[in-house]
Amino acid sequence: MQRNKQVMKITDSVVLGEEKPVLFAGPCAVESFDICMEIGSKTKAWAEQHGFSYVFKASFDKANRTSSASFRSIGMDKSLAVLQRVGKELQVPLVTDIHESYQAKEVAEVVDVLQIPAFLCRQTDLLLAAAETGKAVKIKRGQFMAPEDMQYAVSKVRAAGNDNVCLTERGFSLGYHNLVVDMRGLPIMRQFAPVVFDITHSVQQPGGQGGSSGGQREFAPILARAAAATGIDGFFIETHPEPSKALSDGPNLIPLHKMGAFLEMLKEAWVLGRKYQDFEVNS
Repeated sequence: MQRNKQVMKITDSVVLGEEKPVLFAGPCAVESFDICMEIGSKTKAWAEQHGFSYVFKASFDKANRTSSASFRSIGMDKSLAVLQRVGKELQVPLVTDIHESYQAKEVAEVVDVLQIPAFLCRQTDLLLAAAETGKAVKIKRGQFMAPEDMQYAVSKVRAAGNDNVCLTERGFSLGYHNLVVDMRGLPIMRQFAPVVFDITHSVQQPGGQGGSSGGQREFAPILARAAAATGIDGFFIETHPEPSKALSDGPNLIPLHKMGAFLEMLKEAWVLGRKYQDFEVNS
């Protein structure tokens, strides 16, 4: 399946869809400056070592937690201040989620990429608000959406005059508390925009631990290699020095000390995938 050559410019030196894969990685949520710096500095070094462009990721608010008793945020202002400081000290671009249209403008003053959560990928006002900031827009495919239908989310962003948009795969809902990844969706969506594979949320078990989500991180390397072999444009990974103590999504986070080897494996699979990405059997 041939894709349309498209890119998403994040900064002058970080472009999704070119010949270098982009890694979006960091903790699930902004917990503290120290945690973010520890994760960001080590991940940046490993990303550079293994040939990835790097974008630091952390959510300033986990507005979609299973239970209202779960951790959400240290506060919007504090979280954005942490993100801004991390980006400045590490000299890396930033990505974070927005959940409400009114958040787009303020958050765009700090970060380089606005991420649209999967459950909100059809929300026209949210997509337009993100697009109108002029920043790159990263849309997660809803667990309920057919891959080919994501072209309409992309079209909403582009209709607002913003061509810097990409799609992210994170699995389909399969029964209760379970997700499955259909690898056919990656080349299908790549016809419309550059594609990122969300490794850690693809092994999440939404609501699988009662009032919180579970996860099967043991399957993360398998899905990561499979997605890399399709020749996609980038990867999304959440990591933490102590996943069991993380304030959100601990069961599916990659332990920080494993990230170097994980990225080495991922890059090898990606290089092989890129070699054969245009191989066709129908032509």
